[in-house]
Amino acid sequence: MRRTVALVIALVMIPASAAWATDLDQVLEESKDASYRAEQVITCSTPDGARNAVVELSQASGELHIGAPVAPDVEVASGFGGWSLVRDGDVVSSATVDDAGETPDPMYSVDEGTPTAYLGRQATMYRMTADGVVRAELVVDAEAGALLRVVTFNADGSVFCERRFVTFDPSPPPTAQSESAADVQPSETGVETDLPETLGGFERLDVYRDDDGILFAYYSDGFFSFAVFQTPTLVAVDGGSKATVGDGTYTRSFGPGQVTYAWETQGGAMALVGDLPPDMHQTILGGLPAPQDPGLLRKLWRNLFGDARSPRPI
Repeated sequence: MRRTVALVIALVMIPASAAWATDLDQVLEESKDASYRAEQVITCSTPDGARNAVVELSQASGELHIGAPVAPDVEVASGFGGWSLVRDGDVVSSATVDDAGETPDPMYSVDEGTPTAYLGRQATMYRMTADGVVRAELVVDAEAGALLRVVTFNADGSVFCERRFVTFDPSPPPTAQSESAADVQPSETGVETDLPETLGGFERLDVYRDDDGILFAYYSDGFFSFAVFQTPTLVAVDGGSKATVGDGTYTRSFGPGQVTYAWETQGGAMALVGDLPPDMHQTILGGLPAPQDPGLLRKLWRNLFGDARSPRPI
């Protein structure tokens, strides 16, 4: 029987250590303390077609709960700079992302903001640029400080994804506590990796390893982010299809606001999960180990007997 690991994870859009050039850094820090309940529509235009979703959000005490479109019994609870996967009320896995190195130089410049209105409420719209290209627009509620709308752009100026609230209730939602079932271990415990410290302007903020030997590294450029996984077994990608990027062939799957790549290597398998616009994919993947046929003997052994370990879904 072939053993695989399924990746089910949601990354927080605003990273643990934002690299901004203006006071927007403070605005975003305040948005983490906002309490609200909302319904959000996500619409994305990807190379594989449109990807849309409607999710329910609630935030309180710095923790954001997302009714995930992955499955009706799965909820992702994401504190800023961290995440946890909740299934049937139990935390399956969780982590807190800490910047283990020096704060990188700002990648983006942000304008001073323009007063606007959204959902009948006073708000401010900010534009974020890099190399003269607008990469994101953010609408922040003037009173509650919540991010009401986020639009990300491709390098050619076309829209990649839009996340917008269609309902917004600034009253504090009820909070639910879940007991942790299995935490991944952060880099301060001595996790070693040969994954690069920087990838196309993205800084590696932290590295983790779980009990089943899955290595997880978190990268951010101050706004966009992605995780790289190294696993001893094949990676299952729901609804994935073959895609050639650069010189490599990967299994790729786009979801609302998220892309997943998976590929085999000589010693196992890798995956990348992130919120990256498509124009960034080739540079990032090009800095990681390339897809490689593990060889007939290893394939035959894995298909017949699996691996010595049997990783749980994360």
